Amino acid sequence: MKKTVLALFAHPDDAELMCTGTLSLLKQQGWEIHIATMTPGDKGSAVHNREEISAIRKSEAKNSARLLGGTYHCLEFEDVYIMYNRDTINAATALIRKVKPDIVFTASPVDYMVDHEMTSLVVQTACFCCGIKNMEVEETAFEPTPYLYYSDALEGKDKLGRPMPPSIYVDVSKEMALKEKMLACHASQRNWLLEHHKMDEYILAMKRFTESRGQEIGVGYAEGFRQHLGHGYPQDNILKVVLGEFVR
Repeated sequence: MKKTVLALFAHPDDAELMCTGTLSLLKQQGWEIHIATMTPGDKGSAVHNREEISAIRKSEAKNSARLLGGTYHCLEFEDVYIMYNRDTINAATALIRKVKPDIVFTASPVDYMVDHEMTSLVVQTACFCCGIKNMEVEETAFEPTPYLYYSDALEGKDKLGRPMPPSIYVDVSKEMALKEKMLACHASQRNWLLEHHKMDEYILAMKRFTESRGQEIGVGYAEGFRQHLGHGYPQDNILKVVLGEFVR
């Protein structure tokens, strides 16, 4: 096993909100870390134009990934307009073939924002297609299909407000300082949320939710996941194998 993990989400800061505690634990076990986004978050500003905020947010994402010794990638699709189509599937498949991850994390299939849901669908298909040779993708096909895990939806609920409990918890209590530091790299998003949502608790909200997941399993902080177990995907839980007692 190459021991490579890819977290592919819609926007810069999504991974920091949902799975960087787990990425940190994997890093400590010798795993190579890649964080990627479908978009540069080009709509996420009330001050900068699209070009300006894209450059800012990609720089913030690189700085965050660097704290894990990881690599950041951006597929450069447009924020708010992520589609499940040929272009997005081919681009995501090309990235997965380039990185050759053993594990992929992505957004919840049901979430508050369609960008997240479309990203989840695209990544599901891209993982399945990593071994299909007749794709319109130059990168070399590989097998087996990566393990695919869906992170929590934001606030752990669907768009109708119904709870969406995880089936897998990872105790990230010892990783919270780094998780907080990585999220703090995204200063522009904190400022955008302050302007757009009139809320100034970017990091505090993350900590409250991660703490609530921790309380569900009797630890300080936890991140929640569901594993994709459809036909053609690995059926064992590699997170439990690699991280042992940290996984519930």
